[in-house]
Amino acid sequence: MDTQSPLFSANRLPTSHPGIKGGEQWLGGFALKTKPMHLKLSSGYRARASAASINAIEIPSQWYNLIADLPVKPPPFLHPRTFEPVKPEDLSPLFPDELIKQEASNDRFISIPDEVLDVYKLWRPTPLIRAKRLEKLLDTPARIYYKYEGGSPAGSHKPNTAVPQVWYNAQEGIKNVVTETGAGQWGSALAFACSLYDLNCEVWQVRASYDQKPYRKLMMQTWGAKVHPSPSDVTEAGRKILQLDPSSPGSLGIAISEAVEIAATNADTKYCLGSVLNHVLLHQTVIGEECIKQMEAIGETPDVIIGCTGGGSNFAGLSFPFIREKLNGNINPLIRAVEPTACPSLTKGVYAYDYGDTAGMTPLMKMHTLGHDFIPDPIHAGGLRYHGMAPLISHVYELGFMEAIAIPQIECFRGAIQFARSEGLIPAPEPTHAIAATIREALHCRETGEAKVILMAMCGHGHFDLPAYEKYLQGNMVDLSFSEEKIQASLANIPQLVP
Repeated sequence: MDTQSPLFSANRLPTSHPGIKGGEQWLGGFALKTKPMHLKLSSGYRARASAASINAIEIPSQWYNLIADLPVKPPPFLHPRTFEPVKPEDLSPLFPDELIKQEASNDRFISIPDEVLDVYKLWRPTPLIRAKRLEKLLDTPARIYYKYEGGSPAGSHKPNTAVPQVWYNAQEGIKNVVTETGAGQWGSALAFACSLYDLNCEVWQVRASYDQKPYRKLMMQTWGAKVHPSPSDVTEAGRKILQLDPSSPGSLGIAISEAVEIAATNADTKYCLGSVLNHVLLHQTVIGEECIKQMEAIGETPDVIIGCTGGGSNFAGLSFPFIREKLNGNINPLIRAVEPTACPSLTKGVYAYDYGDTAGMTPLMKMHTLGHDFIPDPIHAGGLRYHGMAPLISHVYELGFMEAIAIPQIECFRGAIQFARSEGLIPAPEPTHAIAATIREALHCRETGEAKVILMAMCGHGHFDLPAYEKYLQGNMVDLSFSEEKIQASLANIPQLVP
């Protein structure tokens, strides 16, 4: 392989699924032969299901590609040197051929390989749960449902794409994959997938999260991954950052640069990404496809759909199939993305072409960005500390099919405590943003008397994030925000393209 490729050269361093039979109610991973009753979707669903005649429901056999149904197609990725649309061969140093095809596909549905479905069966289908105890606590007429992805081996939605990415690499004979991770959810998922297919996995974890979340590092190592704090002295990109700031907390953009550098300069190594790119969002749509069938089975239609956004994969996974139904005129929910006030790419960023990494090694993507140089404050939701938003989500936002808000972390953890003490599950810091927004909406319904159906993405558990809860419970958590001056300085370095 040409390691001096103009796109990924080290020289680029800084400067339709089956129908539902009538009368079946979906309870987690089961179809229960009974008349639908909303209150049965609760934390008690497991006991009731075990006492009934049950059959496993089917996992979706296809991923859904929203691009096929959009009235305006998203802008192409651009080559960082020529500013021309990226060609498939430009991406081949990083990704296997099948993932490159999926990245550029306009097909509405893409079949999930049987081997991937077999692994999905370890945790899919995932439960749709009615949060009736939270409803009671809030004294709201709203009906709150959450799609819970924390039952996967890695504890989040991330294996939905980690497994197919590693499988496609294994099919092409690749033996080594590299990646970045923030909070460690993605790194854990990739390490898990690599352990199944006997691939070597190397991870650059953002320094702030590497220090905050030691058990995520140990989880990755248990599955055989090698983990570096980022910025590291292993790569030229990392060394340059450390020369400028030896105490840098790191960022996802920096960690991406480190992983991409290794992949671009080693012919036997490919790169895997946990969010942002089209093929990653595609794989996550199993969440929404399942959820549509689950809600149909209980006779509910969501009025509001809420999910947290960093790079955007869990939000897209839940919302994109519902956006399809909205475009088809079948439903008309309000779809709301929630981001941290410390890294508000959708609500405070600009919609422009920018690099996906700090070193400027990746293609230019049209997205909402705070600038590829932006390093967010080290909030506890490490998975939401990305300078940009997925280009496809950014495009959907520009088309007006969704809205976005930003919430500070103290409010998020306050909501997480209410959720944990009523529903029993301890959320990861990332979905606490969705919980806080859901509580806001439910309290608004209490004021107006509206009995809205609120659907929330609950993308993972927080069992390895308890130090963050300790800070909140001891009153030591502070709200971190962005500096307008800092953002403007970062935005000034976005490539200036002539329209």
